[in-house]
Amino acid sequence: MKDGIRQSVDAIRARYEEPLSLDDLARSAMISKFHFLRTFRRVTGVTPGRFLSAVRIDEAKQLLSTTTLSVADISVQVGYGSLGTFTRRFTECVGLSPTAYRRVAQGEPIPHTAGSRALPDRPGGSISGTIHATPGVTSPVFVGVFDSPVPRGRPAASELFPEPGPWELRNVPVGRWYLLAAATEPGATRLANPSLLLGLSDEVAACPGRHIRVDITIRPPDWRYPPLLSVLPGIERLRVAA
Repeated sequence: MKDGIRQSVDAIRARYEEPLSLDDLARSAMISKFHFLRTFRRVTGVTPGRFLSAVRIDEAKQLLSTTTLSVADISVQVGYGSLGTFTRRFTECVGLSPTAYRRVAQGEPIPHTAGSRALPDRPGGSISGTIHATPGVTSPVFVGVFDSPVPRGRPAASELFPEPGPWELRNVPVGRWYLLAAATEPGATRLANPSLLLGLSDEVAACPGRHIRVDITIRPPDWRYPPLLSVLPGIERLRVAA
């Protein structure tokens, strides 16, 4: 069954600019539409539509970083018929507008609005643990908490640590979160979309005064994981400067 899902993921990555339908993707996997939808979500963690959107936005990030195409032209090139829809989706997923992201890719500092999003000022919990890297790295590691198992937009809390090892986030807002740890893979030199090491936790619940321990291993993501879209302060600078 995974072979069929991988074929549909390959189809999304190769034909993202086309108006791919659920029927098209189910046919590429050679299974029924109902079974395909359920299996795709179980294997990748997202719906086919969310995966397709992530691939399109990731391609837009690369075009914004490496070309002088207008935002309108890029929106069409990655499969969006409406500039407004593209701009809204890009901003929701990345945490910056397309124009702001292009400025960052050209070397401007990441604006503070791309950091942790504003949340009610009330006591939270703390989360700590150890980050392990496979392969080993000595570069900074971003750790943030997101409200989805597929991180998007701005984290609820985050911090940049100098290298893998012990870490702690304090005053994490009350709620149910997923932890993301990310670093640039050793030897990554490409300007657009260099390789990242990623680690994701299961859902954790932050409560006032409560401490949680979560160990995370970061490694190259495999084919099942949709592109990471959120801007990661510190890590993103390494990516665009590489």
